[in-house]
Amino acid sequence: MIKLRSKRFCKGSFKLGCNGGGGGNTTNVKGNEKGSYGVINNGEIKWELRPGGMLVQKRESGESVGELIKVRVSTVSQWHDISIEATSTFGELKMVLSLVTSLEPKEQRLLFKGKERDNSEHLHMVGVRDRDKVLLLEDPAIKERKLHGLAGGQPIGTPCRTIRV
Repeated sequence: MIKLRSKRFCKGSFKLGCNGGGGGNTTNVKGNEKGSYGVINNGEIKWELRPGGMLVQKRESGESVGELIKVRVSTVSQWHDISIEATSTFGELKMVLSLVTSLEPKEQRLLFKGKERDNSEHLHMVGVRDRDKVLLLEDPAIKERKLHGLAGGQPIGTPCRTIRV
């Protein structure tokens, strides 16, 4: 974790979080005060480095990057509680789900907050937190191919034999 000293650039009180009374001083910051600038400890803002290389202010919640979170994955008929690191990707979550659901990762579609997520997206970057719900659907194109394959073992487009009685 990198600690950088912060300077408050405020004149007067306005809605960005200054406590009023002007000046760029940090004298009105008390120990462990939480402002709109992030987590402030004795005038210092805590910073963290995201997996993409971006330097951002440390989150307020007790959840730290790399911590295990429990995600509830819901299918049409059942649900599974999966423990996974917060910095994992949706592709890694699909790999874990393939062990539980017997669906290959390429056959799975994961939806979070109503949107299908890409395999390369990180859980914590999208906003997945502990005990959040993710919806698992089977890819309809692959499901249809399976049904046609199970119907007779013939490739699509091959004519069937006619039987006369």
